[in-house]
Amino acid sequence: MIPIFTILSKTYLNPQTVRMTINAPLAARRALPGQFVMLRIGELGERIPLTIAGFDREKGTVDIIFQTVGKSTILLSQLNAGETITDLAGPLGQPSHLDGLKKVCVIGGGLGCAIAYPQAKALFESGAEVHIIAGFRSKDLIILESEMRAVSSRIDICTDDGSNGHKALVTDILKENLDGGRVYDAVIAIGPLVMMKYVCLATKPYNIKTYVSMNPIMVDGTGMCGCCRVTAGGTVKFACVDGPDFDGHTIDFDEAIRRNAAYKAFEDNKRHECEQGVLSNE
Repeated sequence: MIPIFTILSKTYLNPQTVRMTINAPLAARRALPGQFVMLRIGELGERIPLTIAGFDREKGTVDIIFQTVGKSTILLSQLNAGETITDLAGPLGQPSHLDGLKKVCVIGGGLGCAIAYPQAKALFESGAEVHIIAGFRSKDLIILESEMRAVSSRIDICTDDGSNGHKALVTDILKENLDGGRVYDAVIAIGPLVMMKYVCLATKPYNIKTYVSMNPIMVDGTGMCGCCRVTAGGTVKFACVDGPDFDGHTIDFDEAIRRNAAYKAFEDNKRHECEQGVLSNE
């Protein structure tokens, strides 16, 4: 019998992005698109949230996709198939509300495509018409292209620098479609906060329901610590239990951006230490 939380496979999607399949039958049994897990590397490791990028109930596995941007994700990336993760709790958070949607634009920015993909897949398999807009900084950072093409009726992939032949922002493509008369039941946007903010600004004049996945600082993942609070419709919500999906037109993005930047100087310093090889759990 394979030990619980064993890494079954590990693949690099690009030099900074890793996909892992993990033996986690209890999480796989209940997982739905939009939910996440909290995991820990080492007895003294920090708890980090990672979105469930895929799951197989029959095999009892969940997939995670992450970038190596800090100490914990670097430690995680150093584990290989056959090794185990110390702890994994989930699924956590509310699943995405996809019922009844027939024509949807799913927008992913960078690593956000890993979160957007399972939602697009669920919609496509339910018979919905799915238009995917995926944006990356450059061609070498594009991930999940074949997977996204397989679950979309139409896909536009763009880059900031035009290195894939299509230089644009995701909002440029969205605005072009909306101004051209394209109609959606809903727009789902997942990526950097600034990107999601401007997607919501683009859809609001058209009164299109727009869902965003919020990624604030999170420690506990079960609603007890209060670190992941966001303001939605003037009310404080917790992303871990009330979200992570929210009506984007109700979110105070400026506040969320300020909160996410609160520890930037510390994170930059820790990233420098990581690059110098300081990777212990001490």
